[in-house]
Amino acid sequence: MAFVLNADQRMIRDAAADFLQTECSSAAVRAAMVSPQGHDPALWARIGVELGWCALPIDERHGGLGMGWIELTLLLEQMGRRLLCAPYFATVCLAATLLREAANETASAAWLPRIAAGELSATLAFGATGIAWRAETVTATARRTEGGYAIDGDWRNVPDGAQAQLLIVTARLPDTAANEVALFAVTADRAGITRREHRGIDLTRRVAAVAFEGVAVDAQALITRGATAEDALRRTEALAAITLAAEQLGGAQQCLDLTLAYTRERVQFGRSIASFQAVKHRCAEMMVRIEATRSAVTGAARVASAPTPLATEALVLEAACAKTFASDTFFWCAQEAIQLHGGVGFTWDYDPQLYFKRAQASTHWLGDPDTLRERAAAALLA
Repeated sequence: MAFVLNADQRMIRDAAADFLQTECSSAAVRAAMVSPQGHDPALWARIGVELGWCALPIDERHGGLGMGWIELTLLLEQMGRRLLCAPYFATVCLAATLLREAANETASAAWLPRIAAGELSATLAFGATGIAWRAETVTATARRTEGGYAIDGDWRNVPDGAQAQLLIVTARLPDTAANEVALFAVTADRAGITRREHRGIDLTRRVAAVAFEGVAVDAQALITRGATAEDALRRTEALAAITLAAEQLGGAQQCLDLTLAYTRERVQFGRSIASFQAVKHRCAEMMVRIEATRSAVTGAARVASAPTPLATEALVLEAACAKTFASDTFFWCAQEAIQLHGGVGFTWDYDPQLYFKRAQASTHWLGDPDTLRERAAAALLA
């Protein structure tokens, strides 16, 4: 099936590519990733306020632009290509998506306009371990109090958890017969919240442990509960996985571009190593994998953007296929970039090592390839 970007989509892609090429140079990324915040606050403000990227997928009634997942994946592809250090993924792809999928108009009206305006950073804590939705990992509890709830528990891996201003967390309701899962929106300045940032292999993206000890929230902090909450979490994981796959696609493309540039300049035996057939074959394999991944990501984004929302099971299957392709391709291209750069490929002075670390870390977000293959097989064979 033929698919061609329209004029608006091409403009979004090209404008993002031009802006990020200038503002997210290698030097800028390296400076941001070792800064206390993990990103450049001035650049984050420009993304949210000046460029309006945070508003892209948010409905117009909440101050957004009302665009779809195709436009968002085009944007994420360029962010992945430049290793953007910013809380965009956590804020827009996780937290804002959850608020939309939970279908709570009160919560959406309270938080989505501020996210769209670039005024608020946010994140989503799925469970006690891992950055993925599994009901068994929800161990925090929210007990009823006279004025609302008291939340206790911890979440070990929360994207941008140490910096986000709004925390959307999962917790069990022990006062209910089924020990239901519930979702709460809690501002990070409340008493009883502690946050500790991890030192991971991928310095371009921060992850933190978040703990609540008797954190008091009012009843309006409850976004949704029970089966509705679990379905919203499944759909959010799937939609965020599609955007993460787009980001991985951009990273893989940049690995190929960096490798082509280096092999043209590197001379051995009196000739550019790009002229060696073995090097050509390996670069061609990278390109083939990238184009296959681009088709998978585009297909998933088109399905997610359909006027009629896709059933949750079908959406999960589409996301699993796209994320599996993207994770495998990004890892392959990153390791090939290092190999084809020779001995300097993994040194600090060259960028392939940064992409390799991002590939390693992002592979385990929102489902690793083995888990996603099992999920796809179960859906298809069922």
